[in-house]
Amino acid sequence: MIELIGFDGDDTLWHSEGYYQTVHAEFERILGAYVDLADANVHDRLLATERRNLQVFGYGAKSMTLSMIETAIALTDERISTRDLHRLLELGKEVLAHPVELLPGIAEAVAAIARDYRIVLITKGDLFHQEAKVARSALADLFQRIEIVSEKNEPTYRRVLGEFAIQPAQFLMVGNSLRSDIQPVVELGGWGVYMPYHVTWAHEADTHFATDNPRLRQIDAASEIPAAIAELGKRANQSAM
Repeated sequence: MIELIGFDGDDTLWHSEGYYQTVHAEFERILGAYVDLADANVHDRLLATERRNLQVFGYGAKSMTLSMIETAIALTDERISTRDLHRLLELGKEVLAHPVELLPGIAEAVAAIARDYRIVLITKGDLFHQEAKVARSALADLFQRIEIVSEKNEPTYRRVLGEFAIQPAQFLMVGNSLRSDIQPVVELGGWGVYMPYHVTWAHEADTHFATDNPRLRQIDAASEIPAAIAELGKRANQSAM
C-alpha cells in the first residue's frame, strides 16, 4: 500500500518558472544593446552556462544571477557596463523577493491528502530561498517533513525513503518535472502523479521518460490530485497481491 506522498515545491505548489522566464527576457533585452541577439544565440549560451554552473552553484535564483553575469561578460567581450551588471544583480534579487502565489486548488488538495497520508515536501534549490517560500506558503504545517535538497535523483529519494523506513513501492511523488519528480521515483519502483506546468525550464525538460508508464498518472489541475492518488493506490494494492 502507498503510505507516503511526496510533493514538489516550485511550479507544483506555487508559481516559480514564470518569474525566471521574465528575468531571462529582460536579460536578453539588456544584452541586445551590445550584440545581435540572433547571431549571439543568447538564450542557448545562457542555458549552457546555467547547466555548467549547476555543479558549482546548484539550483535557484542566485545560480541564475551568477550565470547571467558570467554569460553577459563573455558575450560582450567584457564591454558590458557596470550599470547593466548591477541591473542583472537586481533582477536576481527581484526573483528572490517575489511573492509566493499558490497554484489554484493546491492548498485544498494538499490538505485533503494530508488527512489520509503522511506527506513530505521534497524541493530543490537555494536553501534560504526555498525556506522563505515554504514559510510564506502557509502550507508548512501540513507536512510531516520538509526536505530541501541539492538534487532530486535516485540516491536522494532512497535516503528519504530510508529515513521514513518505507519501500519505494509505498511512495508516491506529485510534481511538475518528469526529470526530477517522476522518473527517479518510478524507476525505483514508486509511483508518480505528473502535473505539467505551462512553462518548463529546458534543463528540467531534458528527459525521454514516457508518460504512458502504468506507475504514472498525468493530470491537468491540482483538484485532480486526490483522485489520481486513489487510482494509483488501487494499482499499488493490486500489484502487491
